[in-house]
Amino acid sequence: MARGDGRLNHDLLPGEKGPQDACGVFGVWAPGEDVSKLTYFGLYALQHRGQEAAGIAVSNGEQILVYKDTGLVAQVFDERALGSLQGHVAVGHARYSTTGGSTWQNAQPTLGATASGTVALAHNGNLTNSFALRELLAQRTSGAHAGEIKHGNTTDTALVTALLAGDPDHTLEATALEVLPKLEGAFSFVFMDEDALYAARDPHGIRPLVLGRLERGWVVASETAALDIVGASVVREIEPGELVAIDADGLRSTRFAEARPKGCVFEYVYLARPDTTIAGRVVQESRVAMGRALAREHPVEADLVIPTPESGTPAAIGYAEESGIPYGQGLVKNAYVGRTFIQPSQTIRQLGIRLKLNPLKSVVHGKRLVVVDDSIVRGNTQRALIRMLREAGAAEVHVRISSPPVTWPCFYGIDFATRAELIATGLGVQDVCASIGADSLGYISMEGMVEATEQPADRLCTACFSGSYPVPLPDVERLGKHALERPRLPITPVGMGS
Repeated sequence: MARGDGRLNHDLLPGEKGPQDACGVFGVWAPGEDVSKLTYFGLYALQHRGQEAAGIAVSNGEQILVYKDTGLVAQVFDERALGSLQGHVAVGHARYSTTGGSTWQNAQPTLGATASGTVALAHNGNLTNSFALRELLAQRTSGAHAGEIKHGNTTDTALVTALLAGDPDHTLEATALEVLPKLEGAFSFVFMDEDALYAARDPHGIRPLVLGRLERGWVVASETAALDIVGASVVREIEPGELVAIDADGLRSTRFAEARPKGCVFEYVYLARPDTTIAGRVVQESRVAMGRALAREHPVEADLVIPTPESGTPAAIGYAEESGIPYGQGLVKNAYVGRTFIQPSQTIRQLGIRLKLNPLKSVVHGKRLVVVDDSIVRGNTQRALIRMLREAGAAEVHVRISSPPVTWPCFYGIDFATRAELIATGLGVQDVCASIGADSLGYISMEGMVEATEQPADRLCTACFSGSYPVPLPDVERLGKHALERPRLPITPVGMGS
């Protein structure tokens, strides 16, 4: 899917699928502020994390209203829609589907009844024990569907929302402290009832979540860039295993699990905005450092370093700085790369990548090029790009990748291709180089990538590169984006201890 904000992702070819982003979540508690518009602009800053659906829930202290639909943030909301969402607390979501299909029923925030009111929840990440949670919910509700599940929602988010229903003796906060330890996998939640805003992060902190301060309130968001756009100052990250509650009594924090940090390294490589800060490190700085490491590890005699826009740009800058080879713009992208519902004709389809990217022939002709990108998934995009550069007159094309070979799928909130589709799974570096038609190919080492993040290796999840998953995975039939849409497996007793 093309990014709706005009940025270019790996989908340069019709039908080609690259690493799809995790979702973006945003929450605000700010009496006296226009919380729906703050949430709208927060989601706008997080549009790169999901382009399938968008939604906002707002409470005025008595009731919660939700407005959501499929499409981009700017397509879903207008002044009239935002004007109807009045209140003091809001949560919002920009979705890319990692559990459940891309349907209206699966748009977020999800709604559910609680013992004393309503809960609206937005989720970034992916739970790995969804089947166990579904069985637990069935036991609690005597097998009946609950909440949005009975209306066709097939996401792990709807399961959590239904589990938060609680009982008359429990507040939402108390129920959350019972439910959160039962969840396995990756989750960064923002949720709310009629009065309060809540935020929670899984014990490994796989997906990012940050806390910000407004003059008259608080903000929680997936990335610091979303705090910047609404004028909030960064306070700190929500800690792994922490539940934060914000209401008229102020902010309070409770730990529901011991922190075992394993932040997603792919956030540094590709997912997060370059102007976002993660664990004290500006993402742009990490990506430039990856490019420098790449130049040290895989030098080559060349005339020009060019990026695959936009994802390869920071690393290409770093490669050029370290190598001394001039940096240049050899490829021009269409600034309005967005969803198109018009299928290209066969003639246009054959041009493929040129719909979205075109070489500057006068720049690349006769040059030995270093082309820098963040990752190779299937290899089809790089193959088409190299062919196009050679047709434009490039003398040599040397490909440099600012991450190690992607050989394992992610089950924590990124929708990669299956392992069988990942080109590096069955081929060595030289074989991949020959397959894409490059003169040479170099991937950054795991050590070089990790060092660029300035994080200890044992605090990062590198599963998509190493196959080492920090959260144990269930049987294969209980995994995958559409796992909850398959016919139900027999319900068996499941231990749900923390």
